[in-house]
Amino acid sequence: MSLLWTSKDMIEAMDGRPVGTIPDGVTGISIDSRTVGEGDAFFAIKGDRFDGHDFASVAVANGASLLVVAESKLPALGRVTAPMIVVNDVLAALEDLGRASRARTDAKIIAVTGSVGKTSSKEMLRQVLEPSGEVHASAASFNNHWGVPLTLARMPASAAYGVFEIGMNHPDEIRPLVKMVKPHIAIITTVAAAHMGNFKNLTEIAAAKSEIMEGLVEGGHLLLNRDNEKYAWLKKRAGDIGVSNLHSFGENAKADYRLLKFKLLPDCSTITARIGQDEVAVKIGAPGRHQIQNALAVLGAVQLAGANLAKATHALAGLSAEKGRGARHTLKIDGGSFILIDESYNANPASMRAALELLRDTPVRLRGRRIAVLGDMLEMGRFSEQVHRDLAGPVGEAGADLVCLAGPEMRALRDELGTNIETVYCEEASELADHLKTVLRDGDVVMVKSSLGIGFGRIVKALLDKYPALPDSSTQD
Repeated sequence: MSLLWTSKDMIEAMDGRPVGTIPDGVTGISIDSRTVGEGDAFFAIKGDRFDGHDFASVAVANGASLLVVAESKLPALGRVTAPMIVVNDVLAALEDLGRASRARTDAKIIAVTGSVGKTSSKEMLRQVLEPSGEVHASAASFNNHWGVPLTLARMPASAAYGVFEIGMNHPDEIRPLVKMVKPHIAIITTVAAAHMGNFKNLTEIAAAKSEIMEGLVEGGHLLLNRDNEKYAWLKKRAGDIGVSNLHSFGENAKADYRLLKFKLLPDCSTITARIGQDEVAVKIGAPGRHQIQNALAVLGAVQLAGANLAKATHALAGLSAEKGRGARHTLKIDGGSFILIDESYNANPASMRAALELLRDTPVRLRGRRIAVLGDMLEMGRFSEQVHRDLAGPVGEAGADLVCLAGPEMRALRDELGTNIETVYCEEASELADHLKTVLRDGDVVMVKSSLGIGFGRIVKALLDKYPALPDSSTQD
């Protein structure tokens, strides 16, 4: 396997001090001792709950060929005899290596942020750019103060495209990250009510998202959602910052990447769109109206990056929803089957509505029911009770026959629904999982949605453990 980094380049980039017999280089970068690969460098980052230095020996046992450790921790590592690069601060060293990676690459760099659709758009970009060249993209949702520099540091020098997801839940979080990434193209998928506990209103959220503009390279391109209510504000902000190349996507007649018509199907969507001067017909393998909006932004970025648009549109047909973000499972029950839609990774008012629309648009069979399994939306602050109550309308519009709720904030929705829709409330996700096992039947469609911290992934796992998947299930592990 070729080297990702030579040790010499790492030492120079991080201003590190070598200790021991240093290898020629490393084949990968890791911050997790459990998943470190053979020949990787293990960065012993100190996090909120764990200190990587405590797991240095585990990393070596699992194959790490080089450790990056803090000078102050060196005495405590006396029994660890592996080669090391010693630095003042391990996270700062990772950031320095990320900057060095950005400096050495000739790749077209795309950065994505937004209240909804960051990860889905990032994965979509990964897939549609692959026919045009080597793509490096964030793993999972590595979009924070350690995830972004880690993704940068992992980028091979040979990459033709780099795709970075940048998240935030407070102001001034995107700014330092995007200044490391220095994108040629930046996308703001949408601005919606998320992390409202840290913001007064949507304008403050828009301001935080707009920080991504500040890292654009000179002559870089910005893609904005023209259908979003904060488009005009973001456009003005882009002008104030000095962004010279502004583009938009959406249904709006003035959008540069414009949706002309669409058809929503149970397991996919078809659209006709104008991408610059080209009118294209596209099948999107993942269902949902929100995926159409993501696809418009992605196809715009493909064109701006100079990639092959025809190959990109073809690749969209092979798209599938990810675990926790709309992945579908067809599971056996009582001689028949039911559909499980896994939306358990995250939730805010906008993504909750999108998930309920998915439930609405998924056909039920025979005596089947639409079942909404909903958990708390976190980080809503003083708006929490109201935004949970406001879900009553979308739940009704989704045609839900049964609503299953858990979490303290979901009491507000339970009270709002009253007796209008059959509703079950439980304190804990595990209790709700046990209840679901007793009521599911052939033909049902079950959609599970909550913020990650509520633990609704356990409900999905419990159902997957109990009910076998049919061969055509879209199960993704």
